[in-house]
Amino acid sequence: MSAAPRFISADEVFGSVDFARAVAAIDAALLAGLDPAAGSPRSIVDVQNGQLLLMPAEGTGFTGVKLASVAPGNPGRGLERIQAVYLLMDSDTLTPLALVDGTAITTLRTPAVSAVAADHLAEPGAAELVVFGSGPQAWGHVQALRAVRRLDRVTIVARNADRAGALAARLRGEGLHAGVGDATAVATATLIVCATTASEPVFDGALVRDDACVIAVGSHEPTMRELDSTLMARSQVVVEDRATALREPGDVIVPVNEGVLDAAALVPIAELVTGRVPTDRSRPRVFKSVGQGWQDLVVAAEVFRLLPAASADAAQAPR
Repeated sequence: MSAAPRFISADEVFGSVDFARAVAAIDAALLAGLDPAAGSPRSIVDVQNGQLLLMPAEGTGFTGVKLASVAPGNPGRGLERIQAVYLLMDSDTLTPLALVDGTAITTLRTPAVSAVAADHLAEPGAAELVVFGSGPQAWGHVQALRAVRRLDRVTIVARNADRAGALAARLRGEGLHAGVGDATAVATATLIVCATTASEPVFDGALVRDDACVIAVGSHEPTMRELDSTLMARSQVVVEDRATALREPGDVIVPVNEGVLDAAALVPIAELVTGRVPTDRSRPRVFKSVGQGWQDLVVAAEVFRLLPAASADAAQAPR
């Protein structure tokens, strides 16, 4: 009988892999030939109080699956909107190795993927960041982007003024020049992150500078979007893979259906990272992410490898 998988807590996740290391792990996986388009699509099931997301992935040495829940009413109860657990398995035997706090994995991997894209899309001197949102992903994106760019100023834009102020104060406590602003702040920003639950665009895309990099991670449904068609029509648009981008997020689907965004021009992130497609610095650059299972697997495997007992656990796993 195989041993019970070890539980890896959120504290252990963040204690073993910081944002810079997560960025490096995602970047290395893509450079090594990982193809996001080859992965299994996630399953989304509507339930009475939200959604369940099942996200499987297979890699070298490890296989895994994340079960995530999205409960829109949770913030009003003092709970996170998105919660998750991650089951990491040996890829040869499919023996469970670890049950990982999936919320922590999500908090790490989504900003890490964004930062990998931003490292290629943002200007080398990009230093003014505007963040739409005030939750864990908003904070996480600031941390991950600090790994690839020096941030001189961060402006938080959110519907809840108290939460926006609290996040700005937290960032100031971490040594950043941070404050609260409104959507017009995008007019001067060189980096823009959208990490919201909005169903309609959160700012006027005509205001965005030609040298800006815009990251949107909040929407994954065809009728929801954070970015307007004006911005998408004038931008180089990078996605995880074309098929997913044309199936899930309204940020891409709506402008494609309107005829202002060419589906064939969407750039898969692997082609950007490996240099097969160059960055177009004549116009804004957008990275639209919906999240994929390979991202969770890369980060969960990195956590497992770096935990003090991971090597012993792996050696004892039945094969």
